Parts: sequence; structure tokens; C-alpha cells
Amino acid sequence: MTRPAHSNKPPMRGGVSASCVALPTGPWQHTVEFLAERMPGVALEEWLRRMAQGWVLAENGKPLAPNSAYQPNTRVYYYRDSGKEPAIPFQAHILFQDDYLLVADKPHFLPVTPGGRFVRETLLVRLKEQLGIESLSPLHRLDRETAGLVLFSIRTQDRSAYQLLFRQQSVRKEYEAVAPWRPDLSLPYEHASRMKTAAQFFRQQEITGHPNSLTRIELIESGASLARYRLVPRSGRTHQLRVHMNSLGIPILGDQLYPEVMHPEHSGAAEDYTHPLQLLARTIAFTDPVTGQERTFSSTRVLASAGNL
Repeated sequence: MTRPAHSNKPPMRGGVSASCVALPTGPWQHTVEFLAERMPGVALEEWLRRMAQGWVLAENGKPLAPNSAYQPNTRVYYYRDSGKEPAIPFQAHILFQDDYLLVADKPHFLPVTPGGRFVRETLLVRLKEQLGIESLSPLHRLDRETAGLVLFSIRTQDRSAYQLLFRQQSVRKEYEAVAPWRPDLSLPYEHASRMKTAAQFFRQQEITGHPNSLTRIELIESGASLARYRLVPRSGRTHQLRVHMNSLGIPILGDQLYPEVMHPEHSGAAEDYTHPLQLLARTIAFTDPVTGQERTFSSTRVLASAGNL
């Protein structure tokens, strides 16, 4: 199938960019039939509602009606509905911005990118709406529950150069965590293990085999029962720091996935903003591939439980 160029991409709406789908050759008489079949997560009635509100557009930017004929080898643009998502009462801060790079200091509970029940209540969409930069793109992952530094590329042509830094592990990242104090654990300590997705797809687990994850754990300060740790990942596996700390018998305070699943998205419990995960992406350092400058950024946030040490 020939995929036409994006010659007339619709503008953002409230910081939300239009999604796009290419229409292949097929048996559908109307565009809405194709959308409902290919994206069953959105019911036919919902597609009809979006069309009635002008949220589904043809390649020329004009709204498509429910009875619009299917036209293969064209594109359809559509906006996601974000009206029902819960508000997240915490704000991010921009620490740095030039023509190429933006560094944000993210609060706990705020997702980085749209997904699931969150669209507008995400760091990416909030920044796009605030700055009007549609090409803004995150360069790495950070869990919704984790606070701290997130890097974004501003220009599309620079994105791959920055992302290559992370793929080649040329970025030094340091995290802080508050967790139980284990006096018998000799620190600093390097924990290596093989990780894979668990039976519950939203969790990770350690298994036997050649390690594919490595974390250096250092002590910053300790109290009677809690300690503040510096965590330096040497790899970038999903939930790596949380899994490694739990494996050592010192799960990070506020963790709603390890060792037990208490997360509201999976347990049915109400969101509890009073007990955030005590994990912070504290610093990040690298050589900027666009400007050649040495970059070091540090979060201004403080873990709440650190005051109890």
C-alpha cells in the first residue's frame, strides 16, 4: 500500500496532537466501519460521536460525517477524547530549554505520555499546550509514580541523535530512593539479574539466566529503620530499580506494585496522593550530540520520607 505524505496535518487541540491512520484497500463502505473494526477499543457509537463533534478528519482536514465513503490509500486523522480523565493536582517545572532540548522536573503521579485513562493529564500534553511546540517528544521513559527529570527533544531532526545516547547507554542517570534500612547489606553494592515480564503484564520479575540488568546501590544516609539510597542503573529495564530493591528485601516506600499489587489501576482502590513512591530521578549527565556541550541537570524535588530519617 502507498502511504501518502502528511500534507495537511491538523493542528493540536488543547495540546493534544491528532492521531493518524492510513486506510488500506478493503471491503469497507464507510470510514467509520473501518475505524470500529481496526480499533475495537473504541466502540462504534464512540466513533459516531467523535464524528458528530468534528473530531475525525479527512486527509484534506475537513470533518468526516458518519456516512462518509471509505477512500483507500488516504489518511484519516482523529482526536482522542480526554473529557473524562481525572485531574492530577501536581505541576511539573521546566528546568532548561534551548532550541534543541527541554528538561522538565516531573511530579509524582503525572504520566509522561498519553495512554490508558490519561491524555491531557500528561507531562507531554501539558507542555505542548503551554509552549505550543507540537514537535516536542520525550527521549526516555519515567514511570508515572516516579518524580524527577524527563528530557524532551524540540526539533524532529534532532530526536534520533538524542535517543541514540540512551540506546548506547551514554547517559549517566542517578536516582534517589527511600527504603527500609538493611544494616547487613554491605554498600556500595551492585545487583545484577535477568529480568522479564511477569504473568501480570504490568509487572516485571527476576528469573535465572544471564543478567540483563545491573544497578549500583549506594548509601546516602540512614536512620533507625529507613535509609536514603543513591541508585545508579547500568541498564534501562522497565521497573528495574523497583524490582532490584524489592529483591534485596528493601522495597521502595510507597511502591504499589512490588512486593504486592495495590496500584489503583489494577487493584480497584482509589488513588492515594498522600503516599507517593519514594523514588526520584535526581541527576542526568551526557554530552549533547547537537551542541557538543557537557550537560548535567539535577532535580529540585525532595523525597518526602527523607525527612523521617
